[in-house]
Amino acid sequence: MSPNAALSVDEPQPLVKGTVRRLLGWIIPANISIFIIWGAVPGILLPLQVAGIDPENKIANLTVISTISSFAAMLAQPVAGLLSDRTRSKFGRRAQWMVGGTLIGGLALIGMAMANGLVQIGIAWVIVQIAYNFTQGPLSAILPDRVPRAARGTFSALAGLGMMVGAIGGQVVGSMFAQNIPGGYIFFAGLAAVIITLFVIFNPDHSSVDSEREPFSAMVFLKTFWVNPIAHPDFFWAFTGRLLLYTGYFAVTGFQLFILQDYIGLGDGAAGAIPIFGLVSLAGILTATLISGPLSDKIGRRKIFVFISSLLVAVAMVIPMIMPNFIGWLLFTIVAGLGFGAFQAVDQALMSEVLPSARSFAKDLGVVNIAATLPQTLAPAVAGFVIITFGGYIALFPIGIVLSILGAFAVWFIKAVR
Repeated sequence: MSPNAALSVDEPQPLVKGTVRRLLGWIIPANISIFIIWGAVPGILLPLQVAGIDPENKIANLTVISTISSFAAMLAQPVAGLLSDRTRSKFGRRAQWMVGGTLIGGLALIGMAMANGLVQIGIAWVIVQIAYNFTQGPLSAILPDRVPRAARGTFSALAGLGMMVGAIGGQVVGSMFAQNIPGGYIFFAGLAAVIITLFVIFNPDHSSVDSEREPFSAMVFLKTFWVNPIAHPDFFWAFTGRLLLYTGYFAVTGFQLFILQDYIGLGDGAAGAIPIFGLVSLAGILTATLISGPLSDKIGRRKIFVFISSLLVAVAMVIPMIMPNFIGWLLFTIVAGLGFGAFQAVDQALMSEVLPSARSFAKDLGVVNIAATLPQTLAPAVAGFVIITFGGYIALFPIGIVLSILGAFAVWFIKAVR
């Protein structure tokens, strides 16, 4: 049996090229290049494009498009993980899926740039979701594939840093393309294709040609979307905690443009204000991330960081309920940035320590990443439903508070991680 078939969660194989330090550096731009799309398109460019076609029905139209595309994203990552886990080539298991996903996703973004109707936009956005999740799923498997256990908190912090710089930076850069939406789509398509290709070139994987081939069947495919919560309770609680917090957080921040326009009262100036809030949030995220990840490695604890950060996000959501103005939203972005940054820094490391099997890292992480990508892409749909049903933006905040608190307590049931 090849060593590749017996990978250990504790001690992965030595890197083919370079050092762990180089890999730590490369994961930041790699994650930025993907998450900048998730920050810019569903939060800024897509809402503006949809509103430009039918302003009076912008919430309902965005809700429909987001709901359909979110389910596509939910299915894509575990399937990508299943396929990459079973890929056998001299380039390893992940590289071809990562590069191919960015190329197809880039073409779909160009399709969105050329679209002039809601149906065209919806179809292209579904393809974007599927393609970039085929990149993101295998990319997330880099941590358990190649990073020693002792460095996973630091790697998780840097990976989380890249995610949040991408997501928040996407809001900032996306707002800069508010008057040139097609140009924005083309820019993000090119950025992801270049960065991910360079990541693969400078961080090659072990050949998987001689690895044991695992059987495939219809039942194996169906199990792609399922991890037994009774057999793997720690995995279940980690997944649940992430799903709850992300849903609560992105149901609010993912609808930021319309909240700023209609609830905070900035009107047409909302898009121009987003870079200010984005940079303030990013400062909080950077501070919390750079402290929490290494500190988690040093003291050997994960759960307390995830617990406190989830509660901090819940506290942040009280602020705009009390102060529905520019200052209130500014304070919200600071506090929520600190909380979400600390969460992102440690959550990936925690996840890597509760994976059910070393043979299916990417598949299992694909299931886990449903809890991250689904809330981000589904946020406009969730927010739209809440606003339409309860008649106002203020209803979003209590829901975000409850979900964040529940997410905090979910991780407390994990037993295998301190």
